Amino acid sequence: MRNLSGGQVEEFVLVGFPTSLPFQLFLFNLFFAIYLLTLFENALIITTIWLTPSLHRPMYFFLGHLSFLELWYINVTVPRLLGAFLTQDNRVSYVGCMTQLYFFIALAGTECVLLAVMAYDRYLAICEPLRYPSLMPPSLATGLAAASWGSGFFSSVMKLLFISRLSYYGPHIINHFFCDISPLLNLTCSDKEQAEIVDFLLALVMILLPLLAVVSSYATIIAAILRIPTTQGCKKAFSTCVSHLTVVVIYYSSTLFTYARPQAMYTFNHNKIISVFYTIIVPLLNPAIYCLRNKEVKDACKKTVLGGYHYPRDAPD
Repeated sequence: MRNLSGGQVEEFVLVGFPTSLPFQLFLFNLFFAIYLLTLFENALIITTIWLTPSLHRPMYFFLGHLSFLELWYINVTVPRLLGAFLTQDNRVSYVGCMTQLYFFIALAGTECVLLAVMAYDRYLAICEPLRYPSLMPPSLATGLAAASWGSGFFSSVMKLLFISRLSYYGPHIINHFFCDISPLLNLTCSDKEQAEIVDFLLALVMILLPLLAVVSSYATIIAAILRIPTTQGCKKAFSTCVSHLTVVVIYYSSTLFTYARPQAMYTFNHNKIISVFYTIIVPLLNPAIYCLRNKEVKDACKKTVLGGYHYPRDAPD
């Protein structure tokens, strides 16, 4: 299908999940329930951290940023998908597609860097417990969080500058449920070599470097934990980082499988399934993992839901 005027396409068609109508209604109900639950979970964690003075520490400050990010992350893809299920209208304008792509790349990059920052925070807390308050003051925590957001949105600008300069004359059918880089590059009529190089280099910076930081931090953490003489001490030290480590493994395994596997293993149908996992399921799982594995957060969330909290006198750090 080509633009009838012969010029640049003005809209794309997202294939989504082409199934029978009853199954699409089932998917709508499923994704809508996940969407509402994800919004509630992440909003609950943000509210709990804000209202609980005992949680005004760097570890929970970063967790609040992660939950805030997940709120935006799921809103980039799911509302458009839900609307397509109800209206059977899979069209998206060129500007709308590029806007969705921009925020998706920006938030994904921000999450990669933020997870690395959280790993560094756990490294300082476990390996440098006596100097932790001086090594991770509130000003540094704020700066690291800002750097995470800034790097994610800056890298997205750079990628979009090259992708948006490409020409799309047809076909304009995207075999995905949202506008992603690979499906768009496969549709372009222009020379996409520069865009692919920029995408590859920025992926190295935004995915590989944070992953290396996470691996090195946890290698040092595990070595430090193994030197603790008591079993109880080892369990206590490891319990402070197991939630974050679980989130890191889930997020990076799905991301790397999607964007770093060999081309021979790549199919858009499989890619859609994996994309559902890290764009919809992961934002649902992250708050649950932190609440279930962290007694302090779990207890504070219960007090928030039951109304047993006290408003802080001062703003959180």
